[in-house]
Amino acid sequence: MIDRIFRFFFTLILSSLVLSSCSPAPQTQPAHASLKILAIESFLADIAQHVSGDRAAIDTLIPAGSEPHAYQPTPQDVARIAESDVLIINGAHLEEWLDKTLENAGGQRLVIEASAGLTSRQPSPNEIIDPDHIGDPHFWLDPNHGIHYVENIRDGLSQADPAGAAVYARNAETYISQLKELDGWIQAQVSQIPEKNRQLVTNHESFGYFADRYGFTILGTIIPSTSSAASPSARQMAALIDHIRASGARAIFLETNSSPELAEQIAQETGVQVVSGLYTHATSQSAPGYIEMLKHNVTLIVQALK
Repeated sequence: MIDRIFRFFFTLILSSLVLSSCSPAPQTQPAHASLKILAIESFLADIAQHVSGDRAAIDTLIPAGSEPHAYQPTPQDVARIAESDVLIINGAHLEEWLDKTLENAGGQRLVIEASAGLTSRQPSPNEIIDPDHIGDPHFWLDPNHGIHYVENIRDGLSQADPAGAAVYARNAETYISQLKELDGWIQAQVSQIPEKNRQLVTNHESFGYFADRYGFTILGTIIPSTSSAASPSARQMAALIDHIRASGARAIFLETNSSPELAEQIAQETGVQVVSGLYTHATSQSAPGYIEMLKHNVTLIVQALK
């Protein structure tokens, strides 16, 4: 009788141990969940999330599919900025509306300018650009500049949350290694394109840093401006058509949410193909992170030009 009782309790205890080992671990909150961190663009939020890891949750201000150059903040956006402790921006005149929005939001917060310290590229003599060109803010399309973004965000988060500095440093080092691998991957992909075909015509001035890094020539842009909110003149359109005909360019590359009408008009005049769907300012379902965004673009460019 005693043996049966002993065996019963032994089995009960053993079963409890097995069940507890199979149960999922409880969800843990970020170690510094009280810190409200807001990134203007989704690609910045992804970079910052890799740096913060579980230490903090990064929210995005601009909705997916919206373009940051001419974005019109809502009253809810202003309120979210007002409530933030840390605001991560690209800078370099990308968010042209931000100064007024910050004034309306009021309050105090740490603003991390991801592109701080980078020098704007000088367009080549062959590029057809806006005479009022004030610099290209699209540094992040070269992942080597993305590494600089990681370092600035790491330092900013460490300033806002000194107790997490070691975590941010460790995560940043891991992510920088991934971006270096990405740079090598892009070089290998681009090597499939004959050098004579490495010519880019894009919707607006956004791929200059990418072109400089990977050996492309920017022939021109439909909108000769770093802001997609600008409009080309008839004279600029005619000059671009002549330039494409003379160069033998093979494609016009459009970003998501770009109007295709002008590109299609140029394609009819020149016989080049229109390649749409590049992600430059935001992540998406098909390219949910910064690295995936750049890989998506490279794949489309290589397929069209090799």
